Amino acid sequence: MPPYTARHIISISSLALAGFGGAYLWQQRQQHQRNYFQSQSSSPVPPKLSTPKTSSNMASITTPFQTLFAVPMHCQSCVDNVSSALYKLPGITKVSANLKDQLLTIEGTAAPSAIVDTIQSTGRDAILRGSGSSNGAAVSILETYHKPTLDAIKPAPGASDRMVRGLARMVQVNDSTTLVDLTLRGIAPGTYRATIREFGDLARGVESAGPVWSGTATLTAATKAQVSDPTAPRGVLGTVEISKDGHGSVFLSHPFQIWEVIGHAFAVAPVSVEKEEGKGGAATALDNDENTVVGVIARSAGVWDNDKTVCSCTGKTLWEERKDEVNKGML
Repeated sequence: MPPYTARHIISISSLALAGFGGAYLWQQRQQHQRNYFQSQSSSPVPPKLSTPKTSSNMASITTPFQTLFAVPMHCQSCVDNVSSALYKLPGITKVSANLKDQLLTIEGTAAPSAIVDTIQSTGRDAILRGSGSSNGAAVSILETYHKPTLDAIKPAPGASDRMVRGLARMVQVNDSTTLVDLTLRGIAPGTYRATIREFGDLARGVESAGPVWSGTATLTAATKAQVSDPTAPRGVLGTVEISKDGHGSVFLSHPFQIWEVIGHAFAVAPVSVEKEEGKGGAATALDNDENTVVGVIARSAGVWDNDKTVCSCTGKTLWEERKDEVNKGML
């Protein structure tokens, strides 16, 4: 297990899209919950979908997965409105609603961030409560550790000095593939590279997270079959384009399993920094700058793994927690 601090794991709240609360065996509850949802909802019949065009920021995702969202809905009209909007999103194959508990179960290949955007376009907020199966989901909150006056030998700034700049959601869809839904905002335009680092130590931000994760020690036969070069670092995920408004997103498919990367750091840094400073190789560490963001990868809930609606730490409802987190920059 690579080194990491409890402080960074604790920073992932229950609202950080499904935290670490009590896990129920998804396999035992799946059929029960599906039947219950179907009895509660009369959502519109999904229209026939044409083959979606793959956008430049979305990988060709072919394996469907399930996500569970909390959405404020007050009547069947609300359900119909949200469901109709979601069925227009390429990759959505099924939407089931539980009006009583204000929950939506969604199946398909669309990125969770795209689903949130679509729900928000109807005038409602959305909180991801779970994705994939138990032990098959993870999340990393990406923050800046840059401070111009910070001496190189001093610890990185505390939580109150950092800013949330992005979120990486991960869902394992089979025994060799994980989908990475990366969303960023508030950083300079340009091309950025997303990597998993060898360590999870963020005492000095990205500088103490080490080189790119090699992944050789945990390479399984199933995953090896998906890797073109087994000797190359498996932590290089891909690139994302940040637009002039400072926003960017990408949906990637990569050959690793969730258990392999828990506790490692997830970093996003400008490709220009790699070129100018000769960085980006597997043996070099990154520097903290205003556009480099990093966070520790922690487990998040699978579908049906998180049914609490009040935070045991603060006593706030999930929507009150959501408001607080958004004010801190959470996506």
